[in-house]
Amino acid sequence: MITPLPVVVLISGRGSNLEAILDAIADGELPVEIRAVISNRPDAAGLQRPALLGLRTIVVNHACYASRCAFESVLQTTIDAFEPGLLVLAGFMRILAPEFVTHYRGRILNIHPSLLPEFPGLNTHQRVLDAGKRESGATVHFVTPEMDGGPAILQARVPVLAGDDATLLARRVLEQEHRILPMAIRWYAEGRLRLDATGHVTFDGAPLEQPRILLPGAREPS
Repeated sequence: MITPLPVVVLISGRGSNLEAILDAIADGELPVEIRAVISNRPDAAGLQRPALLGLRTIVVNHACYASRCAFESVLQTTIDAFEPGLLVLAGFMRILAPEFVTHYRGRILNIHPSLLPEFPGLNTHQRVLDAGKRESGATVHFVTPEMDGGPAILQARVPVLAGDDATLLARRVLEQEHRILPMAIRWYAEGRLRLDATGHVTFDGAPLEQPRILLPGAREPS
């Protein structure tokens, strides 16, 4: 039996990716222990379910600090008190300084709503539509100091359909985010996924040259 991996999750909003993680834990598919859910926004709806489950929920409100450095210092101290083996950014809408990211090097994952390296940053779905792309999707990646630039681990692809607007496309992409984030966390918890000393991803002990792809309806990625 795998010892559950201690995890801290950071959120900023409704927490739908956190919900997917909690569902996977409840279904016995994810060998992790969520030690805390931390939000930078006191009104984040995503804090409600973990609180009902008896999980520790904490607000570190970025608006209460005079600088990003001050905010991140408190955030880091708060996280480290729980001694996480993995830090998960599940809709955490703050750019993190290189020093903060480096502190968690190799043990911080993010989910991004595009097929990275295309469309890093915000407003991804409208930018995909404006560019005339026929395909979009979601990416789980290790976090590095470059925004949305860390090595990709797992992707799910979504076709861009005629008549799509940003809301419709976002809805379909989010469904895939809910599939791939718990899967990547499970790989990390099982020791199958790592970031090596050279900054490259290894999967089952071998270099992962390209992100794995989870196809619609598939249980395991190609």
